Amino acid sequence: MSMRRTTIKDVAEAAGVGVATVSRVLSGGSASPETRERVLTVATQLDYRPSALGRNLRQRRSGGIGLLVPDVTDSFYGRLADGVLACARSAGEPVILGATGDDPEREAEMVGMLLEQGVDRMIAIPSGSGEIWEPTLRTGLTAVFAHRVPAGRGDVPAVLADDRAGVRTAVDYLTGLGHRRIAYLGGPGQEQRVAAFRETLGPLVDEELLVFARGSRDSAYAAAAGLLQHRPDLTAVLAGGNLLGEAAVLAARELDLRVPRDLSLIMFDDVPWAELCAPPLTVIAQPAQDIGYRAAELVLRGGARRPRGVLLPTELVVRGSCAPRGTSRSPR
Repeated sequence: MSMRRTTIKDVAEAAGVGVATVSRVLSGGSASPETRERVLTVATQLDYRPSALGRNLRQRRSGGIGLLVPDVTDSFYGRLADGVLACARSAGEPVILGATGDDPEREAEMVGMLLEQGVDRMIAIPSGSGEIWEPTLRTGLTAVFAHRVPAGRGDVPAVLADDRAGVRTAVDYLTGLGHRRIAYLGGPGQEQRVAAFRETLGPLVDEELLVFARGSRDSAYAAAAGLLQHRPDLTAVLAGGNLLGEAAVLAARELDLRVPRDLSLIMFDDVPWAELCAPPLTVIAQPAQDIGYRAAELVLRGGARRPRGVLLPTELVVRGSCAPRGTSRSPR
């Protein structure tokens, strides 16, 4: 009976480093001499043969598209994945799906595993860390980012919604209703949205009203509840995603704040439950399925000539979760 082949994760655990570090060392990237020696020694001892990061990478690939999303249960990412699958199916390409949890270490682990499985191309909604992508892209892998771009990786084609226009439209709508104390509830990889929020509000920006959560429901709820408890003077919230919007709705309900009488709320992502809320939520709609489809088109077209990125429009869908400032709660 054949023994299980050593993986990049085995090497990382034995060397006491992350998968991203092993990937970087094996592909000739930067690392301290001590770390490099330890990783190479462990790789030799475990007889590790990197099927994806070695010299014969191109010959070993078996095709297919790797797709990395933060959360397969999130309806926005589900619709984006559906777009990727639809395009891949028409091209006869299999798709291997992985969930990163917006955790850079787990993302690095998933990238390593997909490379070891001989994946030809990769579409990723990155966690925000650009560190792991340098050695990965050096292998010659065709990659496209969707929905966001990690720091320092503007050289990789990406399919994005026009976040800046979406934020500007939402903030202009709220200020037009008379709101001045507007909070932003954000999550991983939302640097563009935060920058647009600051620019649009200008001198009205209150840095204490910019609150960030990690990529989990518990963290989102804690951030939303803390914001609403500690700043009773705020009158409106812009939530940077549907998980954050859900947290804001739940926290407001727990604190007996009525939307929109006490608090106006706008959320990124037009997910099905947004219209079923009481009142229905005003949202910045993003074309999730189209983002996935266009990302798959780009990655399938990839080759010697790098394809250009794509910027897709957003739309402010006005419903019942916002009201003029005069009907909102007074500062305490």
